[in-house]
Amino acid sequence: MIAPHSTQADMPAMFIADLHLCAAQTATTRAFEAFMAGPARNAGRLYILGDLFEYWAGDDDLAEPYHHHIAQQLLALTRHGTAVHFVAGNRDFLIGERFCAATGVALATEPVHIALGARTAVLLHGDVLCTDDHAYQAFRNQVRDPHWQTAFLARPLAERRAIIENVRAHSEAGKREKAADIMDVNEAAVIAAFRHAGCDLMIHGHTHRPATHHHIADGAACERWVLSDWHGTAPYLAWSEGVLRRETLSP
Repeated sequence: MIAPHSTQADMPAMFIADLHLCAAQTATTRAFEAFMAGPARNAGRLYILGDLFEYWAGDDDLAEPYHHHIAQQLLALTRHGTAVHFVAGNRDFLIGERFCAATGVALATEPVHIALGARTAVLLHGDVLCTDDHAYQAFRNQVRDPHWQTAFLARPLAERRAIIENVRAHSEAGKREKAADIMDVNEAAVIAAFRHAGCDLMIHGHTHRPATHHHIADGAACERWVLSDWHGTAPYLAWSEGVLRRETLSP
């Protein structure tokens, strides 16, 4: 967990999620490069709230040329002076310390609490809020287990990639059979997250349904900002001088 720090509270911040970077998505890759070289350098801190990559088979995959290129983009940003924090998503929960050492990015365990001026925000990838999707939550619990991850990472890289591709194919097929609402957040889970966090502002991704939602938690008005996924442009949420705003960079 990242605790709120008063020394960082007034630093401009940006939030992104669900880029799903891969070599096949050249337009999104160009958008990422432009974002790294442009808006991200104007932020004191950048929070990547999961699914930076389409999938991540383990930190030994850093040697793959495309992954190495993305890592170099992040390293250039952190060397420039932007503090980058990463919260794992459902596609890249195997990102670890070797990736962080290669990029200068800091791993953060959700829920993450940060200060935005005098306000505190809780940051999540967002999948933990989708409690109506029981099959997914069971899968999530399995793959987030440290023992499972240790055993999986002990397999050869090629085998891990093949397993992930198979899981992805089944997941995409399963989505077509699920009601859309099942894959969205559960209201009770949202309220419980606000209650646990003790704040009135939440930022997350995962659902690919960008919007600003208003909730009442224990009689208090709360805001939930959902980040957009990326498709050839770079949508992001920016905070500065007490204001949150949505921006999109079109390279």
